[in-house]
Amino acid sequence: MMIQYHALKAQAADCLLFYRMGDFFELFFEDARIAAASLDIALTSRGDGVPMCGVPAHSAEGYLARLIKAGHRVAIADQTESPAEAKKRGGSKALVARAIIRVVTAGTLTEDALLDARAANWLVALAEIGGRTGLAAADISTGRFELAAVPAGSLDAELARLGAAETIVAEGFAHGPADAIALDPRSFDSAAGEAKLKALFGVATLDGFGGFDRAELAAAAGLIAYLDRAGQGQLPFLQPPVRRHPADHMLIDAATRESLELTAAQGGGRKGSLLDAVDRTVTGAGARMLAADIGAPLAERVLIDARLDLVTRFVDDGGLRDSIRASLKAAPDIGRALGRLVAARGSPRDLGLLRDGLNEAHALHERLLALGDRPMLLDQLLPQLRGHGALIDLLSRALVPQPPIDTAQGGYIAEGYDPALDDLRGQGGEGRRAIAALEARYREATGIASLKIRHNGVLGFHVEVQAKHADPLMRPDSGFTHRQTLAGVVRFNAPDLHEQALRVGQAGAHALAAEAAHLEELIAAALGRKAEIAATADALARIDVSAAAAERAVEGGWCRPAFADDACFTIEAGRHPVVEAAVANSGDRFVANDCKLEPTRRLWLVTGPNMGGKSTFLRQNALIAVLAQAGSYVPAASARLGLVDRLFSRVGASDNLARGRSTFMVEMVETAAILAQATERSLVILDEVGRGTSTYDGLAIAWAVVEAVHDINRCRCLFATHYHELTRLSERLDALSLHHVRAREWKGDLVLLHEVADGPADRSYGIAVGKLAGLPPAVLARASSVLAKLESGRAATGGIAAGLDDLPLFAAAIATPEPVVDPLRAAIDAVIPDALSPREALETLYRLKAVAEG
Repeated sequence: MMIQYHALKAQAADCLLFYRMGDFFELFFEDARIAAASLDIALTSRGDGVPMCGVPAHSAEGYLARLIKAGHRVAIADQTESPAEAKKRGGSKALVARAIIRVVTAGTLTEDALLDARAANWLVALAEIGGRTGLAAADISTGRFELAAVPAGSLDAELARLGAAETIVAEGFAHGPADAIALDPRSFDSAAGEAKLKALFGVATLDGFGGFDRAELAAAAGLIAYLDRAGQGQLPFLQPPVRRHPADHMLIDAATRESLELTAAQGGGRKGSLLDAVDRTVTGAGARMLAADIGAPLAERVLIDARLDLVTRFVDDGGLRDSIRASLKAAPDIGRALGRLVAARGSPRDLGLLRDGLNEAHALHERLLALGDRPMLLDQLLPQLRGHGALIDLLSRALVPQPPIDTAQGGYIAEGYDPALDDLRGQGGEGRRAIAALEARYREATGIASLKIRHNGVLGFHVEVQAKHADPLMRPDSGFTHRQTLAGVVRFNAPDLHEQALRVGQAGAHALAAEAAHLEELIAAALGRKAEIAATADALARIDVSAAAAERAVEGGWCRPAFADDACFTIEAGRHPVVEAAVANSGDRFVANDCKLEPTRRLWLVTGPNMGGKSTFLRQNALIAVLAQAGSYVPAASARLGLVDRLFSRVGASDNLARGRSTFMVEMVETAAILAQATERSLVILDEVGRGTSTYDGLAIAWAVVEAVHDINRCRCLFATHYHELTRLSERLDALSLHHVRAREWKGDLVLLHEVADGPADRSYGIAVGKLAGLPPAVLARASSVLAKLESGRAATGGIAAGLDDLPLFAAAIATPEPVVDPLRAAIDAVIPDALSPREALETLYRLKAVAEG
């Protein structure tokens, strides 16, 4: 056995090996140590000291999920013959044959238990030929397959869009993620990739798919080679490749996605992200498509308007929207069911899911076909919902209403579908009735009322009596043959029971074989329409996304965006969808704000206090652009914008110690990327550029960045800053417009109004914010005196740091005026309500009234 184990382990040296032994998957040696630590299970050892651990085969998926999440890859070595077949082949001591049937990795999952139903699971391959980078991406759980030639500087944005579960590259590839899996460069042969694609899709030329270049074909070759190895020769479901052009969608780099929290919050997970705030889909497929839409907003106006037309149809007809969403909610995830069937990991239940899902699609087609005034996109989707009548009929007749996952016990083929199968089942039933009659006859003949005929997997059918009644059956002339003695019971066989058991066993075995044959036929019938089924799954997902967008729009009072040819960006009463939801939960009202970027006012310089809402204002406009070009309504009273080709956000920063970058270095790298890539059609939001270094350096950098954005990039930009000196640039920069978030001090307290108004802020209110944060009074007083000194020096000399030399040390600070004490406030502060009796409370109230009057 260990010789066999080592031979299999050598085939998957980079994986943990799940070695099937009876009802368990066992791991040995270092694999066992790693798995035991990751799974928190007991590490034991064989008699020879070899470390080992194991997991039950029937619940292996849960353990696989934990290992994959921990970053491991697992090879499954299963038994390829039964013990009986091994015994027949090589005698009683023959070793059961085993083989690696699959390699489980993060990018090759298809099982529901291992996947997030509402998230895609991309496997990405990268290749470089002649200075061009090819990208191949597949989600094998649904068959989506994309190829792209990625321009220089856009690879990070494409990888961020996909958020791949696993990335593979050729050894020596220098631009992939740090955790990418390196393969032999020979796996990335472009000629082999072309041949594999032609063979896979049965075509003589790939021109019909988009005419791929050598880099794309090399990436496809690496992807297919990896999938072939993972499936041990059984390729998963791949739809014909779609050639994706980066210019087809808004480019959003990784830093911007993280900053704007498009599909995941910075703390991890969907909660708090834009996707979480807008997602009202009722199907897993719809949720995955919505995430893809938000991750890659369209850059073609015709396609955006087509999506918006369908959303508008559902907005205008609430009854239709509700009924469609109710139907979709009942539809299973046929895309992933199909993926499992193609990968030979399917079950009767998956066929049942196809039957039910296609039936819902057919009913939905009939309902939508009857609509008048159908949008163009709906007319394009309707043909994809029909055409499955014969398959639906076949699966409806062949399968029971709730087919099982496990085929071992049969019972998934419906009665009446196959008369011969029904006859075999009848024979089995008659045999069981005959065995029940035998039990009654044995009881009468032996006089043992407690005698029972039982069945198990080792002995089959047998007679069982209590030990105290066993002696009569032990006699040679009893007609019974002793089989087994256990504590308290003794088991026997009998010739007529053996004969009847053979009939039952043969009928059952033949029935299982007949069901298995029918299962193969049904799967073949389904796979014969795999392309059409995949198209139906996509159509259902698009309808779900559109109806969900309409639901969100009606729920939030959102508007349909309009698009213009010029580079404008005009938002009336815009809101931040995530912040607005959080504010509503606390019972407050979100303050909406306008934004109008146009050629003569395309750069807004926004000043004002911290916590005043500058960052929220910047982000909400970026999110409105994303939603609009994704084909969604937006949180605003009205919105008119020119298409955005690239979106950049530099809002906040943190250390990246793993790459040796400080906060300021991260800020500068991100800013440099924006200045290098932003075009006149881009939208840029910049917050507090230069704050991570000294005042002079920071102001100088911020000053230069504003000039570069205005004079060189000439893009639409919202620039928030505390450097009020930058407002002087409005005297020279024609397209610079000054704005501020409003705040007021009232009786010594800062009131943040969260309103964006024209003109610069009068000051930053930093000390007032410090007071809100709880800085000690002495520190606040000292800060006020320092600020007064600095401002008087600046007024006299015009220098930002004038007067610094005249400032004494903190300990030798000039005397500050005593703060004015409000006697009523002081009296109230001295009251401890919990310590007052009713009479004392009344007296205190009179005393406070006297203080107020005098």
